[in-house]
Amino acid sequence: MNQSDHTYSSIHNDVALKIASSLTVPDLSSLSCCSRVWREIWGSDCVWEPLFKQRWPLLYEEIVKDPNFKGWKGFYIKQHKEMRDQTESIIKFVGQCSKSESLQVNDHLKAVQCLKSMRFGFEDVQMLLFKPKLNVLLNLVGLHYCLNILRLPASDVKEALESNKISDRQVNVKWWKLGRWFYGFRMRDEFHSRCLSLVDLTTLKDDADVLGVLHRGAIHEVLQVQISIVNSTSSLWLNQSSQ
Repeated sequence: MNQSDHTYSSIHNDVALKIASSLTVPDLSSLSCCSRVWREIWGSDCVWEPLFKQRWPLLYEEIVKDPNFKGWKGFYIKQHKEMRDQTESIIKFVGQCSKSESLQVNDHLKAVQCLKSMRFGFEDVQMLLFKPKLNVLLNLVGLHYCLNILRLPASDVKEALESNKISDRQVNVKWWKLGRWFYGFRMRDEFHSRCLSLVDLTTLKDDADVLGVLHRGAIHEVLQVQISIVNSTSSLWLNQSSQ
């Protein structure tokens, strides 16, 4: 055993596991290169099971029902690759639907529901959708999913937007509402428009109706919904019939 192995092996196993359990996946990978002892700890189920549970809590509840399940590290890596591949399909889908830099609300909701069916976790959204290089419409899909599906605290989502340097990115949401009836006459259809940043959606209470409109889609009194990139040179209005 070399000097490095001897030094690391002098740490009590419980202490070493506690240290490893407090690290992120990239840091764990770096730690595994330090010595044979750390490499063995890196492959331990004791380290990877909590990481899996934290990232995919819903999926974890299904898997943990099998008391004989082992190999959390390998399963974590496999799941990560599957999430990455499926995210690519969502990115492609949204890209095809928003060639004119606008997106139908039903396509937006399809992307959000896709994340739900995949059991996307908050960490997945941060790693795979909260990227500055991605279309802001994809950032919005991730934001909507975090707030309306995962029901995460707005402060946590705001922090993630800021750390990924996308909080100031802007979208324009427009929608038409069917005119109200007044003494037997229908008033003119109501037009609403909101131009706001992603972080606004997590902080401004008076703009909470925007996420509500996106979450409901074009139903009942809402006739049209358009989501577009601010400063878009072209816009696409797409009617959606009420459900």
